[in-house]
Amino acid sequence: MKRKEFLGRLIGEVTNFLLEGNPLRLVVSLHQEPDGAHISFFDDRPRTEEEIARIYQALNPKQSRPELAEYYGLMAGHDMAWDARLKLIGWQIKHASVENSDSGLRIDLWLGSDAFNPENFTLHKKK
Repeated sequence: MKRKEFLGRLIGEVTNFLLEGNPLRLVVSLHQEPDGAHISFFDDRPRTEEEIARIYQALNPKQSRPELAEYYGLMAGHDMAWDARLKLIGWQIKHASVENSDSGLRIDLWLGSDAFNPENFTLHKKK
């Protein structure tokens, strides 16, 4: 799968998930480099700690299975539960963080090779 298609699918899936909550504001930020990428999603709907934990667990499955994620991702359609669809995303990325920001939910996804350092691709202020 080409990088553009891969990023488009990830952005589309997370955006669809966030749109389920009917936010008034939704922002997507993409930072690309040759060996990795950082995608941030922001909406204006704060979530409970339980919701944050459930989203985090779905995006950070215990094992990485990119070969299954791509295969099943093509077949998933929109009938799968969101937890399962987010887990498909989690299998394809290096790491995800999920938190309530000042204005709502923030999801960060990091993608890249084993040499990719996510600290170089973050919106957090460096200390």
